[in-house]
Amino acid sequence: MAQKPSIPKGTRDFSQQQTAERNYIFDTIKSVFRTYGYAQIETPAMENLSTLMGKYGEEGDKLLFRILNSGDAFADVDFNKPLTGQVCEKGLRYDLTVPFARYVVQHQSEISFPFKRFQIQPVWRADRPQKGRYREFYQCDVDVIGSHSQMNELELVQIVDKVFKLLDINVLLKINNRKVLSGLAEICGAPDKVVDITVAIDKLDKIGLDAVKEEMIGKGLSPEAVALLEPVLTMQGSASEKIAGMRSLMASSQIGLKGLDELEELFGLIEAAGVECPVEIDLSLARGLNYYTGAIFEVKATDWEIGSICGGGRYDNLTGIFGLPDMSGVGISFGADRIYDVLKGLGKFPASLGSASRLLFANMGVNEVKYILPLAAALRSKGIAVEIYPDSSKLKKQFDYADHKGIPFLSITGGNEIESNTVNIKNLSSGEQKSFDITAVDAIADFLRAE
Repeated sequence: MAQKPSIPKGTRDFSQQQTAERNYIFDTIKSVFRTYGYAQIETPAMENLSTLMGKYGEEGDKLLFRILNSGDAFADVDFNKPLTGQVCEKGLRYDLTVPFARYVVQHQSEISFPFKRFQIQPVWRADRPQKGRYREFYQCDVDVIGSHSQMNELELVQIVDKVFKLLDINVLLKINNRKVLSGLAEICGAPDKVVDITVAIDKLDKIGLDAVKEEMIGKGLSPEAVALLEPVLTMQGSASEKIAGMRSLMASSQIGLKGLDELEELFGLIEAAGVECPVEIDLSLARGLNYYTGAIFEVKATDWEIGSICGGGRYDNLTGIFGLPDMSGVGISFGADRIYDVLKGLGKFPASLGSASRLLFANMGVNEVKYILPLAAALRSKGIAVEIYPDSSKLKKQFDYADHKGIPFLSITGGNEIESNTVNIKNLSSGEQKSFDITAVDAIADFLRAE
C-alpha cells in the first residue's frame, strides 16, 4: 500500500509562486540592510544545547527542539539518570541572536567592531501551530555589536521605516526600555521579580489587563504593587508626555531614570531623522526574552490583524555568556512569514512575480527551433528569462502552458519568419504584436522588459 505523503505539523512546502513572493520579501529587506552597511553571515541549523539553554527564559527553553545524538541514542542510556544530557547534546536554533553572539565570540579575532551583520535563515520552535505561528519559520535579523551608541537604535528604526515603505505595509513601531521595566520592579518593592513582571506584561495584548494582573499576583507580587503598575500599563499621551509622567514615578530608581533618559535621547534622534512611520512609546511592551537590557522594539501592521511582524532590542552582555564580557549589541528581527501573510492578505505582491520567464518560444518544429536557438541565447545573455517549449505540440497546449505559468510574451516563428529573417513576439496581456529582425536583440529585449 502506497504511503500517503505528508509533512510535520507547523511546517510548509512552498510553491514556485510562493517562493518568488518570499524572495521578493527577502530581497527587499536585504537591499535596505546593505544600504546601512550590514553584511550577511550564516550559522548552522543546529547549535550545542549548552549554547541555547537558559537564554530565552523558562518558557523559551521548553520550546527548544532537541536533537538525538545518533539514530541509536538510547542504546547506552542509564535510565536512572536524567535522559536529556545523555541523548541530546544539540538543538535546532530558536532564534538567530544567540547563535550570532556565539559567532562573535568564536570569531572575534577576525571581526572589526562595531560589527554589523544581517542573517536570513530558518529557526525552529516546539510550539503549538496556529494561524501566523509555525514550528519552522524564517527570521531576517539585523544586528550591530560593539557600540553603546543610540545611533544604532535609530538606524534600526530607519530600517523598519524603509523596509515597510518599500513593501507598502502600514505599520506602527512601538518602543520601550527594559531599564524602565526594571525600575518599575524596584519601585514596586520587588526588584527580584523583574523577569516575572516582564513575562506577564508581554502577554497584555493576548490575555488582557485583568489576566496579567492575576498572573503577577500569582508570581508573588502584592496587590499594592500590581495596583501601582496598572496606570503605567494604560498610560496615554505623546512620547514626551509619557516620559515626563514616568519621571516623577521613577524618582527613586536610578536604573528606571536611566531608561527614561535613553528613551528621550532616542526619540529626539527619531524626530531629527524625519522617520515617517508612526513611532510611539508603549510602557506595556516587555519582549519576553531575558537577554534584553535596553531599548526594545515591536512592529505591528495596522491594516491586517496579526501578531507582531518585527521585534528586537538592546542586549548588553549576551556575549559574556561565551567569555566576551561587556560587548553591547542591538538588533531587530523581521518575521518573514508574518510579513508574507500580511502582503498576501492585502493583495500587495507585484503581479509580475508569478512568472520566472518573460518569453516563451513556441515549438513549431526542428528547423524553427534551430532558427530561434541563437536568439534565445542572446536574450538570456542580456538577463531576459526565456523558454523554448520542448515538444512540437498543438499551439493550444503551448498557449495554455504560457497562461498557466504567467509568461507575458509568446513568439510563434514559422517558415515565413525564417525566410524573412524575422521573429514575431506577442504581448499576451495587451494583444500587441511586433515583428523584429532576428538580429535586433537590443530592441527585442527592450520590448520584453516593458510592462
